[in-house]
Amino acid sequence: MVTKENKKKTLVVLDTHAIIHRAYHALPDFVSSKGEPTGALYGLVTMLLRIIGDLKPDYVVACYDRADKTFRKQVYENYKATRAKADNELVSQLEKSRELIEALQIPVYDKAGFEADDIIGTIVEATKGNKDLQVIIASGDMDTLQLVDKDRVTVYTLKRGLSETITYDEAGVEKRFSFGPKLLPDYKGLAGDQSDNIVGIKGIGDKTATILISKFGTIEQIYKALAKGEEKFEKAGIKKRVIGLLKEGEEEALFSKALATIRRDAAIKFKLPSKAWRETAKLEPVEKLFAELEFRTLGTRFKNLLSSLDGKLDQLFPAETEEEVVPQELCIALWLLNSDITSPKTEDILQFSGTKDLAGAEKKLLAEIKEKKLEKIYREVELPLIPIIKAAEERGILIDAGYLKKLSKGHHQELDKLETNIHKQAEATFNINSPKQLGEVLFDKLHLQAKGLKKTAGGARSTRESELLKLQDAHPIIGEILAYRELQKLLSTYIDAIPPKLDKGGRLHTNLNQTGTTTGRMSSTDPNLQNIPAKTKRGEAIRRAFVATPGYQIASFDYAQVEMRVLALLSGDGELIRIFNSKEDAHTSVAQKVFGVSEEEVTKEMRRRAKVINFGIIYGMGVNALKKNLSSSPTGETVTREEAQHFYNQYFETFPKIKNYFEEVITGAKKDGYTETLFGRRRYFPGLKSRLPFVKAMNERMAMNAPLQGTAADIVKLAMTAVDKMLREEKVTDEAHLLLQVHDELLYEIKEESVKKLLPKIEAAMESVIDDVVPFSIHAAAADNWGELK
Repeated sequence: MVTKENKKKTLVVLDTHAIIHRAYHALPDFVSSKGEPTGALYGLVTMLLRIIGDLKPDYVVACYDRADKTFRKQVYENYKATRAKADNELVSQLEKSRELIEALQIPVYDKAGFEADDIIGTIVEATKGNKDLQVIIASGDMDTLQLVDKDRVTVYTLKRGLSETITYDEAGVEKRFSFGPKLLPDYKGLAGDQSDNIVGIKGIGDKTATILISKFGTIEQIYKALAKGEEKFEKAGIKKRVIGLLKEGEEEALFSKALATIRRDAAIKFKLPSKAWRETAKLEPVEKLFAELEFRTLGTRFKNLLSSLDGKLDQLFPAETEEEVVPQELCIALWLLNSDITSPKTEDILQFSGTKDLAGAEKKLLAEIKEKKLEKIYREVELPLIPIIKAAEERGILIDAGYLKKLSKGHHQELDKLETNIHKQAEATFNINSPKQLGEVLFDKLHLQAKGLKKTAGGARSTRESELLKLQDAHPIIGEILAYRELQKLLSTYIDAIPPKLDKGGRLHTNLNQTGTTTGRMSSTDPNLQNIPAKTKRGEAIRRAFVATPGYQIASFDYAQVEMRVLALLSGDGELIRIFNSKEDAHTSVAQKVFGVSEEEVTKEMRRRAKVINFGIIYGMGVNALKKNLSSSPTGETVTREEAQHFYNQYFETFPKIKNYFEEVITGAKKDGYTETLFGRRRYFPGLKSRLPFVKAMNERMAMNAPLQGTAADIVKLAMTAVDKMLREEKVTDEAHLLLQVHDELLYEIKEESVKKLLPKIEAAMESVIDDVVPFSIHAAAADNWGELK
């Protein structure tokens, strides 16, 4: 009988470097609100939680590479010479990962001159006499397979991305390679390893190396057999050419094998931990680090994992009941104190305040709101919105489900046509939604190439939209694939997804999230109605499904060029203020200044470029980014870097106070750590003090935009309250109802007989929110559905 006492113990040895590298390529674009890259760390934690949950180890240790020159590099300068230098984003996360491993109470092993694989090999060697211990190597690559020993030492590795895993014992290795783990260094000695720049014997590939090793064994045994004559080799089907390569390449083969062989004698003193990992695991340091990295959901997963292992946390951390509702006032207070914590949950509030209950948290949060002078934004901008948003969510918006059904049928037919065209151009039938199959078609069959293509975690070239755009000029199939993806997304997100969400009256109730963004703007979820394309035929077609209740019309009230007006207001630039007070078109006026032409000479393309420049300046765009966006023209015209620099310089010469304003914002943010809107909303930028240049630059761009976007958000929120107040004072609350807030636009449902009366009154209420040197004008319109609004 196997009892807990005599059951074998399990040691998991983490090949941390390999896991982080794999995670980095799988999640390269993960960035925290501070601008710090976090994808590799998130992937590492996800993998660790999975490893612990799946394997339930008694002990866990982590092995690392060191930055020092390894013994392999000392004997062979070209070892791994073909590998590109690690990105700064990856290096920073490798360093941070040690802090993460430490917080998880996992011992770390490394040694100068040795790679992580050698450290793992040494641990495997040190534990081979312990018959009651099973060793599982958790890795992101296959190099450690040579350490597999029957079922005592196995390798748990990633098969695809970060979700699919596979475990190799000795039988598994033999099934994959046709020979056992111990012969893997010999295999590399013959075939080489391109990723490590191990040459092997030139001319001998994977297939021939497999045959040689399967028939003759180790490299030493191969050459021992060869010394006795060539007959056995010829009988095994080895060609004369290969025999000649073997004879010439003996030295290279043996040297390559030595490079590929994992050492088991690194100068480390390995000792099995005295206590099981779950006995030493502590929740507090992990949650603290997860909060810093903004891994909010992972904290709960880690807590649940510990609890599931032995239940020891059940009493200390009881599960939250589904009935528990966090007061919206507390969510808003926390969010105003740290806008990076969007849509806060109970644990966010308790963790931030350092309290054990919401009553204590409320007291602490409100005291901090007062201390940081956020009472105005809290009490005058945010709190009045709570009942207004609730009423809009409860009312919902009427949907023409029949129209969506017809739209779905037509779009699915169009999707089928695109699929047929793609298969025709590829001369093959394949799953367009499979990145693997699509990659094989584009890169292996069609041989498409472009500069700067990124790779996935498994080393395949990525088929993300950003990568496909680089290939747009390489083949017509790319345009078809992008169109297919766009149409499929609209179908799955809106056209086919909305009907099942309707209530019995055919109304859709989206969630309007008051604390949903870091900028102060509201967000919309389930579904996100703010992301329906506004200026495309397909987007307009979807919006036509959003219809007015019988006897009503849908009315739209949109602030015109609100962020540019905010820029004029905050910078105090006289020329930009004059443009808005003169009711001139801002983009046309800027085109005149930048291109040195009269109003009549401003072309459509000039105005488009001026608009790109205006918004580029608002969002802190540099010259290179400006060049790229200016070149994205429907006419196909491109802009050189010199031209972009000229436009950039010309803009700030025309509006000199804007440049001074941005410099003051950056200086103030570096000094105080945060920016402020006109109404006092703060956004913190700790990344401005980062030692990584790209993080610092990213935070500077965000800091430049934060007061503009934040002030615009404040204005729209104040407008919602102002309109609500006007409707109540006029006693017409039954004649107009707020439906949606979409960026700078408010959507109302107004009784048909009241439209003419209320349209100008709502417009006036919104324009009165801010009475300053710059007018904030409104575009208002009414129609039977959202798509017809112009």
